[in-house]
Amino acid sequence: MSDVETEEYPGQSLGLPEHGRGSLASWRARLAALLVDWGTSMIVAVAAFGVGVLRDQGWRAWMILAVFFVQKAVLTALAGGSFGQILARVQVVRVEGGPIGWWRALVRTAMVCAVLPAVVIGAERRGLDDLVLGTVVVSRR
Repeated sequence: MSDVETEEYPGQSLGLPEHGRGSLASWRARLAALLVDWGTSMIVAVAAFGVGVLRDQGWRAWMILAVFFVQKAVLTALAGGSFGQILARVQVVRVEGGPIGWWRALVRTAMVCAVLPAVVIGAERRGLDDLVLGTVVVSRR
């Protein structure tokens, strides 16, 4: 075998296709989704709780994160991805296939909100949250 034949593409060890629907989502799409999610959460929090969420201390300081958590968890459980992930055309699925369900969506979102598990990256572009929960972020297109 030559070196070209033995090279693996990202996602191959998980049984994912190299390109197209169901392939491993790109970093660019994942980062874009996160930025859209955070930005829309800021807009919704300001609209619902006032501009104090951007500068006050106390409970208002947590409202952007609370909005982010709710929208990400609910939409991931129901639609396979948050608002930003839907726009970026990526989704979260179980490695074995199929939707992740409510408990994985809640735990995964809590881990993303804690930041560290999401930035500790393992094999196949999977964060610690994905490794622990048996999930992977794939392309919808």
